[in-house]
Parts: sequence; C-alpha cells; structure tokens
Amino acid sequence: MFSKILIANRGEIAVRVIRSCRSLGIQSVAVHSEADSASLHVREADQAVDLGPGPASENYLNIERIIAAALETGAEAIHPGYGFLSENAGFAKAVVDAGLAFIGPSPEAISTMGEKVAARAVAIAAEVPLAPGSKEAITGAADVINFGTQHGYPILVKASAGGGGRGMRLVESEEHAEEAVAAAVREATAAFGNGEVYLERYLTSARHVEVQVFADKLGNTVYVGDRDCSVQRRHQKLIEESPAPGLSAELRTAMGAAAVRLAQHVGYAGAGTVEFLVEGENFYFLEMNTRIQVEHPVTEMVHNVDLIAEQIRVAAGEELSIRDRLTPSGAAIEARINAEDVAGGRFLPAPGLIEELTPPEGEGLRFDTGYMSGDEVLPYYDSLIGKLIAYGPDRETALARLEDGLERLLVRGVSTTVPASLKVVRHEDFQAARFTTRWLEETVDFSEEPEEESLARNEVEVGGRFYIIPQFSDRPGAVTNGGPVWAAPVEETAAGGQRPRNNRARGKGKASDGSVKAPMQGTIIKVNVEEGQAVATGDVLFVLEAMKMENPIQAPAAGIVGPVHAVVGDSMAAGTLLTQLVLEGAN
Repeated sequence: MFSKILIANRGEIAVRVIRSCRSLGIQSVAVHSEADSASLHVREADQAVDLGPGPASENYLNIERIIAAALETGAEAIHPGYGFLSENAGFAKAVVDAGLAFIGPSPEAISTMGEKVAARAVAIAAEVPLAPGSKEAITGAADVINFGTQHGYPILVKASAGGGGRGMRLVESEEHAEEAVAAAVREATAAFGNGEVYLERYLTSARHVEVQVFADKLGNTVYVGDRDCSVQRRHQKLIEESPAPGLSAELRTAMGAAAVRLAQHVGYAGAGTVEFLVEGENFYFLEMNTRIQVEHPVTEMVHNVDLIAEQIRVAAGEELSIRDRLTPSGAAIEARINAEDVAGGRFLPAPGLIEELTPPEGEGLRFDTGYMSGDEVLPYYDSLIGKLIAYGPDRETALARLEDGLERLLVRGVSTTVPASLKVVRHEDFQAARFTTRWLEETVDFSEEPEEESLARNEVEVGGRFYIIPQFSDRPGAVTNGGPVWAAPVEETAAGGQRPRNNRARGKGKASDGSVKAPMQGTIIKVNVEEGQAVATGDVLFVLEAMKMENPIQAPAAGIVGPVHAVVGDSMAAGTLLTQLVLEGAN
C-alpha cells in the first residue's frame, strides 16, 4: 500500500480523496494554483505544493509541474480526481514513466475510451447496443446536414475528447448546424485542448442511466449498480440517484453485463462509468468515463462502499474487496449545489465569497464539499460547492430526507442551485420517476424563481464602467425557508403600499434601454457584431465564457449596434458595458 499520494485536483473531489487517504493511513499532498492557496483542500492535506499563478493551463493542467511536485514530496502515486487531467492519457503515461502509480486505468484504456469515436468502435466489438452516430470525427456543418438527412433531427454535436456537457451542442434543424459545430469545437478546444467533435442522434424520450464498473489488475471485473442522471440542464446534471428508479431487473442485468463486457474488452482496471440512454426496455451506449464520477456518493450509500479507497487499493495491486456488496440496499439521491444564479431560470455562474456555509445534519444525510464558511468560489473553475446526498430504506424516504436537507442547507454570500433542486424534488413528475433527459428544460419552469436576497442588486457607473453592488435587505418578511435567504421582490402600489412582484413580470415588463452588459465576470470568446450593424431581439451579440461554460449574450431589443467595447480575449467584470443599441423608433 502507498504511504503518500498526491491529488492532482482541487475543490470537493480533492477533499474527498484526502479524507479517504486519511482513513487508510496514507499521507496526502495537495497541489494548488496561486489563487487557490487558501482553499480547503490545501488546508486539509498533509502537504501542499504551489503550482504557481495564471490560468489552469499553467498549474492544474501542467503535467510537468505536477509530476515534479509528486517526486519532490516523495509521493508514490497520483490520484487525478475528475475533470482537469483525469482522462488525459498523456498524463497517465507521464505518471507511469516517472515511476509513479496512476490511480486509474491504463493510458491505453483512457486513450481508447476517452476518444468517443474509438469508444463507439469498442462498443460494437463488445456487442453493446449503439444509437446512430458518425463513424469518425466531422469536419463541418455539411456533415451535420448529411447526417440529419439520413437519421433525422435533433442531433448532438459532441466533443470527442471530453464530457461533462462541454463541447456539446443540440442541433434541432439544419439552419443551426454551422453555429452549433463552431461553438462545440470552440468549447471543446478550450476545455480539453482537442477540438474534434462527432455526431450522435439525440433520443428525445430517453433517460440517462449509467453503470458503475470496477476492475482490479488480477482479471476481476464487476458492476456496482446503476444511477439515473436524467435531470439535466444544458447537459449538466442537477440531481442523481441510485438505483435508477423503475427499471426492470432484466434491463439492469443486461446493462450491467454490457458494461462489464466493454471494460473487459479494453483491459480496464480501476473505477469507470459506462453511460447509456434508455428508452423502454432498450438501452444504447453513450460513452465511458474513465475516472470516478461526481455522483459516485449515491453508489457508495446504497452499496456501503468507499469507491475512492477501492481505487487506491486496486492501484496498489490489491484484489477487489467489494465483490460481496454488489446488491444495492435502499436508495440514495444527490443534489449538486453549484454557485449559480437560478433567478428567472438563468442558471448563471455566481462566484464570490461564501459568508456562511452550514450543512444540514440528520439521519441519512451526507454533504461532500470543498468549501467552508469564509472560503471563496473563484470564477476560474467549476462552480460546484458541494453535493447533498440523502439515503433511505426506499426512494420515498430518501426523497423526503433530501427535501428536508435542502431546506436546512444554509449558504450565504453566493447564489446557489438550492431553489432549483427544491423545485425538482417537489415536482410530481420527479416524485413519480416520470422524466427524461429533456424533462427539466421542457417541463420545469424556473422563470418564477425569486432572486436571492444576497443578490438584490444596485447598478452604478464608475469611470465609464458598470458595476453590480450586492444589497442586503433587512426588510421584515424576507423568506428564509431555513436555508439560503431569498427576498421576494416588491413593487409600489398605487396606494403607496408594497406587493410581491414576480420575476417573469419583472423581466418582461421593463423596457430595455438598449444597453448590453456582461452578465457575470468572464472572458469574451466571440464577438458577432460591429458598430452600425442592425440586430433583432434575441440575436447573439457576444459569447462570454465563465466557469468553463459558454454564455450567449443576446440583444435585448431590435436596434443598431453602437460602439463595441469588447474584443475576443477581453476579461470582463460583471456589469461591464459591451455595447449600446440605438433602439428602433428611438429619436
């Protein structure tokens, strides 16, 4: 067994790995960017190494620096977590070449299964069902149109080298093909350093079900139950659960067996996840993630296992120790708590200082996080604050405990996805397990979600730049719900009193003055307009990247573009004026 492990990651997963190391009596080494020097994973580790300033490409994605840190500190193995370099075959090979153990599968398995087109070929060889898709990477919009003519729409353009919703665009018709391909390539290049994309027929009434596989280096391969991850927006998961509700025993067994065949076909070792789309009793291979998943805690809860510890044991050459815990007991449901503003259904990244973070306590509740009160959610990285997991002897109990936990989870200082998660778990469709991957975006209306009190805003102009100033209200009657503080917006009545004002009326009723501003801190990655250009309401004028996601900035009304104050590569503060439209009909 290893005596010291370096964790090549940050945030919640780094803390999670550190704690499993501690349970095994293994020392941990954290690495961090200069910006992350005060982060929780740095404080939790036995040692920490500063990888320097700059963007993630210069620290968390710097293979040479990370391996040097491992060698300098005497670490014998590296755990990559999820994201960053976790599915980078070159990193895994460099770790092995340096005489260290990589806590994950072989570089060859990562390369094969991480390249999505090659993974589809493996699925065919392993006799795993597939949805229609392109046989190789595409070169442009013409490939999308030809595929659509043959297989129909909608179509997904997907990054060959990554996952997590990045580098993915839904194409509803051929007129959207060119922009979808360009955006997917751009985002895939930024996130994974590889702009290759491929196509897959999008199943409109499917569920997203994944199977946890585990294999040791001695030839033992098993599957450890399944999870449902259908509740997504913008291809980002919001709620996950295990076991996937409502599946027949025959379907579960068939999917599990297919996942094992796939893993065995590439000589897999370690933890991996095989993702499927499920329609009725049919299932289709989606992709394989050659790492631990964000949602792994729900599997841990229903199988009474520590999957991180098992990863470490397998990497050290030990035999699988979980083969007697493959049958799930009870149910577990997880809500991802992201620093995002969901008011009006926006789901915009909302980095900032967490003034207070108090997780709920109670039977069956678990909170995995990378933050504590006083920590800051930085705008440079993923917005995940933590994951609230609820376990119960049955799904109904787990669901009730999750709702109770969400109500009592206290996060002050940043906006979170708690209100959205509460709306989902209270929805009759979710409670009855009636949902697909499109359910959240097509059925659940977040437009009426109130703005959190900590995000009530005043806007000021200083030196020609616009800034958004948080305003904290002491107004009696603010809704707290025992958790994040929401202040119901109010408006003056004709009689001089106040009444609640909903966000939908607010957003649609206020006439635009034509100003177009950055909705959050981020980097401009696309400018679609120039001064003097005529635009229509809803036209995408700019694309801003924040927390690894692209955010289109649309024209609030029809008009003529004024001076453009942004170029590609500019870093913008929230509220910065990008352009001023001269509105139609204006004098």
